[in-house]
Amino acid sequence: MQDDLSNAEDISSATILVTGRVQGVYFRRFTVDNAEKLGLAGFARNLPDGRVEVFAEGKTASIQKLIDFLHIGPALANVEDVSVEWSGPAGECAGFSIRR
Repeated sequence: MQDDLSNAEDISSATILVTGRVQGVYFRRFTVDNAEKLGLAGFARNLPDGRVEVFAEGKTASIQKLIDFLHIGPALANVEDVSVEWSGPAGECAGFSIRR
């Protein structure tokens, strides 16, 4: 039981690439709003190829919840794919922001 509790508190980071109709539909704002509610640090930014890149750091379970939200996206989005690359905590971000 103790291992389950410690695993729930694991800190990690993830780089998430979201493909589909995800630019110009408030996807980054949607991401920031949900990430802040989950207590995550990181950023969301548009990529030149039409995808949105999200970097999130915090509790692993919270990042997974954010990924679940990203699969859905805001009302105007059409998410086709979400790819995730997990890594250890980076400690690079304070708060969650939109990057240009």
